[in-house]
Amino acid sequence: MKKKPVFQGRFEELNCCVIVPTYNNAHSLENFLTDLRLYTNSIIIINDGSTDETAQILEQHHDLHLKKHPENRGKGIALKTGFKFAEELGYDYAITIDSDGQHYPDDLDVFLSELESRNEADPELLLVGDRNMGRDGIPGKSSKGNRFSNFWFLVVTGIELHDTQSGYRLYPVKLINSLKLITWKFELEIEVLVKAAWKKAEVKNIPIKVLYQEGERVTHFRPFWDIVRIVLLYMWFVLVSFFYIHPRNKYQDFKNKGFKRFWKEDIIKSQEPPHKKAAAIALGVFVGISPFWGIHTLLVFTLAAVFRLNKVIAFLFSNISIPPLIPFIIYASYQAGSFITGNGFDWELQLQKFETGTDVFRGLWQYIMGSFALAIVVAFSLWIVFYFLFSVLNQKQVVKP
Repeated sequence: MKKKPVFQGRFEELNCCVIVPTYNNAHSLENFLTDLRLYTNSIIIINDGSTDETAQILEQHHDLHLKKHPENRGKGIALKTGFKFAEELGYDYAITIDSDGQHYPDDLDVFLSELESRNEADPELLLVGDRNMGRDGIPGKSSKGNRFSNFWFLVVTGIELHDTQSGYRLYPVKLINSLKLITWKFELEIEVLVKAAWKKAEVKNIPIKVLYQEGERVTHFRPFWDIVRIVLLYMWFVLVSFFYIHPRNKYQDFKNKGFKRFWKEDIIKSQEPPHKKAAAIALGVFVGISPFWGIHTLLVFTLAAVFRLNKVIAFLFSNISIPPLIPFIIYASYQAGSFITGNGFDWELQLQKFETGTDVFRGLWQYIMGSFALAIVVAFSLWIVFYFLFSVLNQKQVVKP
């Protein structure tokens, strides 16, 4: 009697499967599938138009679920094919794993354990394997690209991950199939993460092992074009998140909580220490006064994400540069620049003084210098004021019976 795979009972109880997209990985595929089948037989293979011996190898594993693309269409399309097939087969969750030999099948245990600890009332769960990209043996290009992706994922979702590019993941199948996914290659894995986070899924890392063998691993990642597509995708996500997703979510929170609770939890955030609330105000004012006209909103949300400050507070105070105040801000910045450059204050500002291009350039430089100086002074002053104000309010809340 054939022995049942080690985790098969857990896979069946959780209604979970494994999806393996593969393209021209014949050199590692047989050993990989042999190892994988020690743990489960709930496996979906997507042969993405392979031209090597992949088809012949898969014929030896005819009892597994197989889908084949006539020609190579990209990893993203292969994954979408796998997710749709998984839902057709009735699975609720799918763990994706690469077939190039870098992932360890015994790490399926950490994904299953996280899923088993989930309560029914919890949000949908999406897990990404954390490969510890900072350790020795990880290629420098992979590490740098991952840090880039992690940063912008934090900016557009507010969620901090240490690894956003690992292909070893657990997905909620129905949620993924409900998303409108527009990419078709490696960048789809980022698109899925961002859009699932926007749908309020719980997206988090779990530690996994990874094997990088120099010269052994075959990768189909094309450094230039794939990175270009990822950058363009994040540029689009930044625009959508800042001008639609973040405002929409805050408006929904406002409707659900009411003004008083929303003000306390989302604006004031009483659980935050006084110095962080004051820092969010200072950041907003600094950006609002700075000379980066036209990108204040983008800049304040990005910096708030980087410094992990309250985005709503920072955004509200960045609107110090509303139209009625703009002339005063520009005038004060110009005067501050005049003082810094040693020309003293020029209270009688006259346009007739700007007779040549050199005069215009000097005036512009004077304004930029003054703008930064004014922004720093006002932001620091307000940080001091609001730090003491929030400190006093926190003390009153503690003393209050």
